[in-house]
Formats: sequence, C-alpha cells, structure tokens
Amino acid sequence: MATVKLSKDIISEAKIISKALNRSLAGQIEHWAKIGRLAEENPDLTYEFIKNILIAQQEALADKLEKYEFDEN
Repeated sequence: MATVKLSKDIISEAKIISKALNRSLAGQIEHWAKIGRLAEENPDLTYEFIKNILIAQQEALADKLEKYEFDEN
C-alpha cells in the first residue's frame, strides 16, 4: 500500500461525503479517483452516464440484468 498526501480540504470534504454515502474515507477517495479517471478517459460522457455504466457492470456480475424488449413500431 502506498502513502499519499492529500490536502486538508480534500480530506475534510471526503469525510463529509463518505459519512453521507456510507463509505469509508479511503473508499470515498478511491471512488472519486475512479470516476475522475473514467471521466478523463471518456470526456464526452456525463457523470450520470459513467455512474450508470458502473452500476450496470455490478448488476451483470450479480446476475441481476433484465431483458430489454425493443418496440418494433
């Protein structure tokens, strides 16, 4: 495990958000890093779209997908 120094402001904000979203402090910072990395790699995608992709990936892993029926009209 690497040690990373972060600003007091980032840590303070992450503590608040992590409690609100029931994540650990490290989990919240990792979440932000993951979202940030994906946003940089895909600048045309919105945060909401990236979040939905991550949710869909987890639903697929949990075998919780629903079949989509296309309307033929």
